[in-house]
Amino acid sequence: MKFTAEQIAGILDGEVVGNPHAEVYKLSKIEEGSEGSLTFLANPKYLNYIYTTQATITIVNTTFTPESEIATTLIKVEDAYKSFSKLLEYYNQVKLMKSGIEQPSVLSENVIYGENLYLGSFCYIGKNVKIGDNVKIYPNSFVGDNVTIGDNTILFAGVRVYSETEIGKGCTIHSGAIIGSDGFGFVPNEEGIYSKVPQIGNVIIEDNVDIGSCTTIDRATLGSTIIKKGVKLDNQIQIAHNVVIGENTVIASQTGVAGSTKIGNNCIIGGQVGIVGHITIGNGVRIQAQSGVGKNLADGETVQGSPALGYSDFNKSYVHFRNLPKIVSDIEALKKQVTNENSINNG
Repeated sequence: MKFTAEQIAGILDGEVVGNPHAEVYKLSKIEEGSEGSLTFLANPKYLNYIYTTQATITIVNTTFTPESEIATTLIKVEDAYKSFSKLLEYYNQVKLMKSGIEQPSVLSENVIYGENLYLGSFCYIGKNVKIGDNVKIYPNSFVGDNVTIGDNTILFAGVRVYSETEIGKGCTIHSGAIIGSDGFGFVPNEEGIYSKVPQIGNVIIEDNVDIGSCTTIDRATLGSTIIKKGVKLDNQIQIAHNVVIGENTVIASQTGVAGSTKIGNNCIIGGQVGIVGHITIGNGVRIQAQSGVGKNLADGETVQGSPALGYSDFNKSYVHFRNLPKIVSDIEALKKQVTNENSINNG
């Protein structure tokens, strides 16, 4: 899709300096600008590029005045960075404006869906599914029986939503995510042979949750695995059965949370964190990347390491750990000195 400088200025409430009919159809960095691209200048470090960029249109602050000739058409705004961000959001919304049911796709018995549904080709929607308004389900996705999906939610290509899952409003679930697969429940007999424990619960995802690509959220053994409103999960995260994640908590990629653990509101959890099962993590907790958490954490704690220590304790300990060879050498020297002194005294 193409936009003129005049149209973009209208969206941003900006002023065109140059050709109002200049057209762009792609975005670029200012140093990599090419014909047909739109870019922006906000950081003074990149000022020199405004005179050499091949971008057709550049968004700049109203305070910018060129000191020599430029080829790009300018759009002057109060804050170039914020305006470019606003334009990205607008562009993304336009790009995702799809509706209709593509074929082939399957809608099973008693499916109810709202206005402006987009259902991509090769999708399967199970029995008794309820879908709200303005929902977008991209190609090759699976939605099992008795699932509910709230208004304005997006399921990108290849998402798998197992039966009984409840998804709220305004959620975004990225490609390859699997919601509601069986929890890891097995019991050994006397001979050490494992039998499966049926996983008959479900997953509840509340409003405005983002779930990254290839993240898995297991259904509960009984009851529900619950992801509360505003939670943001990165790519490749494992959330086990009966976990509860509190409101507005964010978790970075490759983190694993074992079964029945409860995580509070407004926590920040770094990448590659491992959290054992059946513990409680309080509100506002910070867990640094690659930490291993094996016990309850109180509200507001910040921890690091494996097993995780208080953040300041970890940093103090790390200083000593880094100097461990010297410390050992000093201890050996002291032992030698004491031995020599004892020999002299006993001689």
